[in-house]
Amino acid sequence: MKKNLIALLALVMMVAALVGCGTENAAQGKQDATRTVTDVDGTAVEIPANVERVADLWHANNQVVLMLGGADKLVTTTKSVQSLAWFAKVYPRIKEISAPVKGTDVNWEEVEKEKPQVVLASNKGQIEMARKHNIPALRVSFTDYDGLHKTVRITADVLGGDAPNRAEKYISYLDEKTKFVDDRTKDIPDAERPVVLNIVGGDDLLKVDGTNTIIDEWIRYGGGKNAIAEKGSMINTTIEEILKADPDIIIIGGAQAQKGIEAIKNDPQWAGIKAVKNGRLYGSPVGTFNWARYSTEAALQVLWAGQTIQPKLFADVDLVKETVDFYKRFLHYDLSEADAQRIIKGEAPAK
Repeated sequence: MKKNLIALLALVMMVAALVGCGTENAAQGKQDATRTVTDVDGTAVEIPANVERVADLWHANNQVVLMLGGADKLVTTTKSVQSLAWFAKVYPRIKEISAPVKGTDVNWEEVEKEKPQVVLASNKGQIEMARKHNIPALRVSFTDYDGLHKTVRITADVLGGDAPNRAEKYISYLDEKTKFVDDRTKDIPDAERPVVLNIVGGDDLLKVDGTNTIIDEWIRYGGGKNAIAEKGSMINTTIEEILKADPDIIIIGGAQAQKGIEAIKNDPQWAGIKAVKNGRLYGSPVGTFNWARYSTEAALQVLWAGQTIQPKLFADVDLVKETVDFYKRFLHYDLSEADAQRIIKGEAPAK
């Protein structure tokens, strides 16, 4: 009887050990489960199956994450994103997230403290450094509307959950708006298109955007043609080159746009330019990101561009309504009409 009891106890202990081992292995298997996502460079990157902690080192892509419903997964952002007034209005937590990124400089010790499972960045050097720190890293970057499609989809794949579904809804909307504007302007001959100069920001009036950029695309969609024939963005030019281009319209991006407009109006060097003489100086809208640049709100920028460059063709577009709808649909934020008007004017939220 005693021998049978000892044998029974031994059997129970063996079963318990096997069950415990199985549970431990199952938990380890869940922890170690991975999947592969391919970034914009075509690099296949192995990431955790369930991503909950993301370090996003590219200012513009933080807005993509916000739109895709993944902002709660952000553990690292940039100081530039934290300075965006409308981003903070829509998602106040952005101010509380670690921001060891200023420009292209990254404090990797601070990033590691946040234990990100994935790093997203546009800068190749940052991607290489993240990988040296054994953090899976994917490059996300775009210079045109097609690239915006790709980056939204890649970011959605990283976030998982409902993000891919949100991505497709947004891309359908983006395509709808660009087609709507393009259909009205595509047959305008170059000779009849206003020449448009896009200045990056109000602090440096000689930094402009050329061709092969998303800026060049929305100028074209909007019924204009770029004053700058050189390829690339944030090009350093001269006042002599601007005078030679003699733009019909000048657009300035960023929160300092009005400062730039006033500077141009008060500078005799600019006085003879058509845009200045005819009062066609405009500041681009600024929402959770600058509409004119690498922004999901580029879907709204094409509408604004149409109204600004070819106002008669787009007199029927209610941009305030479109903006309110966009924020409700894609950012899940109830924007008032007054708020929408401030965004369109490039103004910060009312205090």
